[in-house]
Amino acid sequence: MQRTQRVLVTRLARVSPTTVFLVALTLVLVAFFAPGIVGGLLLLALAGLLGVLLVTSWPVQTPGTRTIRLVLLTLLIAFALMKIA
Repeated sequence: MQRTQRVLVTRLARVSPTTVFLVALTLVLVAFFAPGIVGGLLLLALAGLLGVLLVTSWPVQTPGTRTIRLVLLTLLIAFALMKIA
């Protein structure tokens, strides 16, 4: 694992799961109710953050978990693009 990934994993391990959940939920709700391109860009930003998390945690995930995360990330990106269009 690269040094930057280790630093990221260490920082993520210190963050409260409740805080992460509430921040993500707030971002998703704001993005869903924001008009058009603003909401779509917020969802794409969230998808980017989730993509970084997915890549970082990929080696320790089971194949089933990887599949579910990829499907959810794809759905989030698709919804964001539909909202922008």
